[in-house]
Amino acid sequence: MARVLVPLAKGFEEIEAVSIMDVLRRAEIEVVVASLDAEMLVEGANGIVIQANSKIDEVTSAELDMIVLPGGWGGTYILADDANVQRLLKEMDNAGQNIAAICAAPFALNKAGVLKERYTCYPSVEEEIQKDGYVGDKTMVVEDANVMTSRGPATAICFALEIVKKLKGEQMYSSLKSGLLASYC
Repeated sequence: MARVLVPLAKGFEEIEAVSIMDVLRRAEIEVVVASLDAEMLVEGANGIVIQANSKIDEVTSAELDMIVLPGGWGGTYILADDANVQRLLKEMDNAGQNIAAICAAPFALNKAGVLKERYTCYPSVEEEIQKDGYVGDKTMVVEDANVMTSRGPATAICFALEIVKKLKGEQMYSSLKSGLLASYC
């Protein structure tokens, strides 16, 4: 079974995190929700609290198929400054493992030095990233080598479906897309 890490830091974007976790679990992908501190309850940007099932310092890159970072500026800055998240991103990139980020979170990928040439993110975040290759609103999801990025809350389901396609194949992707009524993806 594919295994995906979704690290949560205080201030994460709830729509993105929950959409990713939900769609991946529907595809029978194991989702490890890791807290960045001792608290297993992590509060999102809009006050919604999610219970993590692991701590970030207990997770190793060898046990993962992918790491997916939800956005939200508060959480993104913490992800970008967290030594464990940065270590995992670098290890996974060096091993050619899959990495994904949505909304503001490509900022954390850039800080780790793993953001590839082509990427997308929430509008204006590219100014913080200061890296050529921003695709903008031309597409909801951009994939470059082993890194996948997406724009924001409204693209979260399409982003999660693309992750499903990558990890579980076209048949599972099409089945979930149809069941979710996500014809816009």
